[in-house]
Amino acid sequence: MLPAVSRVACAGSFPTQPVRIIVGFGAGGAPDIMARLIGQWLSERLGQPFIVENRPGATGNIATEAVARAAPDGHTLLVVGTWNANNAALYANLRFNFIRDIAPVASIGNVPFVMVVNLSFPTKTVPEFIAYAKTNPGKLSMASPGIGTTPHLVGELFMLMTGVEMVHVPYRSSAPALTDLLGGQVQMTFGPLPSTIEYIRAGTLRALAVTTEKRLTILPETPTMGEFVPAYEGSSRYGFGAPKNTPAEVIEKLNREINAGLADPNMQARLADPGVEPTPMTPAKFGRLIVGETEKWGKVIRAAKIKVE
Repeated sequence: MLPAVSRVACAGSFPTQPVRIIVGFGAGGAPDIMARLIGQWLSERLGQPFIVENRPGATGNIATEAVARAAPDGHTLLVVGTWNANNAALYANLRFNFIRDIAPVASIGNVPFVMVVNLSFPTKTVPEFIAYAKTNPGKLSMASPGIGTTPHLVGELFMLMTGVEMVHVPYRSSAPALTDLLGGQVQMTFGPLPSTIEYIRAGTLRALAVTTEKRLTILPETPTMGEFVPAYEGSSRYGFGAPKNTPAEVIEKLNREINAGLADPNMQARLADPGVEPTPMTPAKFGRLIVGETEKWGKVIRAAKIKVE
């Protein structure tokens, strides 16, 4: 009975000091906003500060390596996302294995993408777009916020599943990509919902499809890509991880408290601002999702022969 009592005591006393939430990107983006919202919730529930530390660089790899090497006591957490799944195939010499070295703690939610085109583009539906692109192979430009980013891979998945050929035009972020799309320098992009929704509402960009399995409440008239391309789905996933060997009882406690936050109407409303749709899961289910996403996007990266420089 002693080990069981010890585990319960460990979970009951956690956290015993401030908890660091490491974010692999700068302040102001969706990962940072989400970390601060969840961190504030956990601070109020668990009685210790949850402090966000931004460690941008190498598409999240610097932050991931730091957490992989941290003490496995639950006092260092990592904001994890689809970029971790992408990086496993994009980078050949990582000094960590994400699936092996980071324990899944909790899923937070998804950020959908929207396939949008310039208003002057002569198609109004996905089937029309596919037909037009196939009669003009290699003549259409697809903007993205950078090589290997999730919007880029979502577009590559679309090309692989439809046989469409487009020229990929990478930018430094979504903002300049959308600016050039509005100006007609490129023809389409898979834009993150938070970045594109106001253009769609204002009627300055045309939405052809969302990348989620189900239609979005916020865009009920916009079909899913899967309605035209069976089994297509692609979103940015967000969640929390911890160093491997973090006690299961600590992970379960964090998971329980985070899921309680995701069920809170006020938290749901605040997460909606950066476009996050809450998707609470057990640690085990979130771990299976991470494995599946890593396999899925790895296949896309290899098939499209994507490399980062």
